[in-house]
Amino acid sequence: MGYIMQKYLFPKIVTHKNIPETVAHLRVTKQSWQEGKMEGEIKAADYEWQFQWHFRRGKLVVKPSLGRALIYEPLGRFLERSDYQLEPGGDYEFLLRAKL
Repeated sequence: MGYIMQKYLFPKIVTHKNIPETVAHLRVTKQSWQEGKMEGEIKAADYEWQFQWHFRRGKLVVKPSLGRALIYEPLGRFLERSDYQLEPGGDYEFLLRAKL
């Protein structure tokens, strides 16, 4: 099943043609304001991960470990600036400055 992009939180940044890019697709599957936690999945190129974002503590957990170094920092930055706008069941995307 393909992703339907519900929201575009940030306009696409025009970059130099020599900079590689990959679009990461994020789906929020659970969110609990009481626990201060959000869960979801990310897909980029041939990679797939699950994440838990403990937004009150600023702690991010990404599994599996395969390719985690590629997504951890960009995902953390995206969540820090957007977590209050993300909704369970929502599909989002953000740009990675790397070719996966």
